[in-house]
Amino acid sequence: MRDHLNTIRKDPLLLVLWLALICFAVIWIAPFAFIVFTSLKGNGEIMSTGPFALPTELRPDNYDVAWNRGGFSRSFFNSVFVSAVKVPLGIALSAIAAYALAKMPGRFNRLVFLLIVFGTMIPFQVMLAPIFTLVNKMGLVDSYAGLILPYLAFGVPFQVFILHSFFRGVPKELSEAALIDGAGHFTIFRRIFLPISLPILAALFILDFVATWNEFAMALVIMQDQSKWTLPLGLMSFQGQFSNEYGQLNAAIVITVLPAVLVYLIFQRYFVSGLAAGAVKG
Repeated sequence: MRDHLNTIRKDPLLLVLWLALICFAVIWIAPFAFIVFTSLKGNGEIMSTGPFALPTELRPDNYDVAWNRGGFSRSFFNSVFVSAVKVPLGIALSAIAAYALAKMPGRFNRLVFLLIVFGTMIPFQVMLAPIFTLVNKMGLVDSYAGLILPYLAFGVPFQVFILHSFFRGVPKELSEAALIDGAGHFTIFRRIFLPISLPILAALFILDFVATWNEFAMALVIMQDQSKWTLPLGLMSFQGQFSNEYGQLNAAIVITVLPAVLVYLIFQRYFVSGLAAGAVKG
């Protein structure tokens, strides 16, 4: 640790970089500190103290009141169910498709891959009206399937793009040796490619979970029944009804974002290494 500090003192550029990183960290952390502090205060204390002042009297009951008044138990279940189904299913489909396109011989592999990559360039916002029309014709409005299927359609292309690059970088001698020994492609995929791709799969899991958990626009269009709303929609409704209850409103925000933060903290050690592997290999 002392040697590291001495290195920073001797290198002015490194010192400037560290100071810049600290400033950016403070800028990013400040809104979260404001939300957490405010969620533990009463309305009177919020008005009389600064936004970043520590609460003089803790009000943890804000969370209980916000949870009950906002009916977040149902919204929380909806978000958990949609994320628990969509995220693992999307990663599994993406991994299988990426392996097939990268390692299995096929005449149209390159064309199919280019079409999938093209899917990453289409912002889903411009497709909301056609998606709603299609989902409505299929009779899936206000259903979990009606929300999960569009999520898969827009999430899988990016994951295939990353995993395809990673699988292409794996030496072909590994799969060729396994094929000579009589292993099939499914065995090769399960026993060779999945274990070595765990870091990048964990990174994609984080990105996909956060994107699915926080998604708002598509859920707003497809889920019109309030009992099927996810947490972002529940938070919108709570904000409209209790916009003057600042402590409870910020408690509701913490309830909404906390699961995504916990998932990131659990898998964060894989995040940088996984994305770097997917970007560099191939």
